[in-house]
Amino acid sequence: MAGGVGSRFWPLSKASYPKQFHDILGAGETLIERTFGRLSQTVPADNVLVLTNEKYKALVNEQLPKVKDQNIVLEPAMRNTAPCILLAALKIYKNNPDAVMIVAPSDHWIEDEKSFLNNLETGFKACEQDTSEEKLLVTLGIEPTFPHTGYGYIQYTAGDSAVKQVKAFKEKPDYETAKQFLAEGNYSWNAGIFIWSAKAIIEAFEKYLPEMYALFNSGYDALNTDAEAAFIAENYAKAENISIDYGILEKSKNVGVIPATFDWSDLGAWGALYDNLEKDEAENVVVNARCIKKDVRGNLIRSDKGKVVVVEGLEDYIIVDSKDVLVIMPKSKEQDVKLMRAAVAEQFGEDLV
Repeated sequence: MAGGVGSRFWPLSKASYPKQFHDILGAGETLIERTFGRLSQTVPADNVLVLTNEKYKALVNEQLPKVKDQNIVLEPAMRNTAPCILLAALKIYKNNPDAVMIVAPSDHWIEDEKSFLNNLETGFKACEQDTSEEKLLVTLGIEPTFPHTGYGYIQYTAGDSAVKQVKAFKEKPDYETAKQFLAEGNYSWNAGIFIWSAKAIIEAFEKYLPEMYALFNSGYDALNTDAEAAFIAENYAKAENISIDYGILEKSKNVGVIPATFDWSDLGAWGALYDNLEKDEAENVVVNARCIKKDVRGNLIRSDKGKVVVVEGLEDYIIVDSKDVLVIMPKSKEQDVKLMRAAVAEQFGEDLV
């Protein structure tokens, strides 16, 4: 899934060039390149589908040259995660009714790829061997390291099995509730990474989102043919705007979670980037910039590669210099990025956001 705008990473991430196509961490690879490389260690490149907005096709072609055009599914409208997942599942099922699939966001960061692939293999095997009447849907849950209030949580039944039975999905909690979740010990962060057979998720749509299923299944004959693009252009925007979590997983009677053994970040905002990168002796993080620092502590400083940045007298700030916008704000105000972005769009033009 590569259709998001990544507005909380503005001004680097813009609607014309969102964060998944940037080397956010200064690691030498963009987030989507890193995601493709991770997944293609177990999924053949020919079997990778990229679902993205039609205006990002050229970026996908440039950054993922191994992905064929017929595997780039262009969404004419933003409709959250459920519609794109159903469309992908139908395409996969038509090619192979026995297929097992992984659904992964393109902009997550996972350092320990070996552990990720081991967890993925566990999920694949569980779905392949499942004989339940209502087929198994698996999600990868991240073991919480602190009481985060920005993630949804998954409550599961404790036990020795690698795939735990999900008891409930919990909305983003307040701090005290998050502390309680950690104390109980059977909660994971919801990472939005899913594994299931194509047949299982299609049957779940047919049961729990029948209108959406009927809409996309009406074009089944067109999928994976030259008629597919016209069908999507005519019908995709008619789909309900709903996430896979609300639409399917919270209703399903057979959802499993694998408490992941790998490190993970959804890189949801600049603060998450700061948390995931190496600090200097004064707890500053510098990405790309050649930096002169005087009396500074706890800052994130990011610029284009090689730019000289001079900072004096700041503590706990985010400093991000893009080609045409410079943002300087306290880390404690990072959630105000969307407000800043809207103000810039109104005063100076949409092309800057």
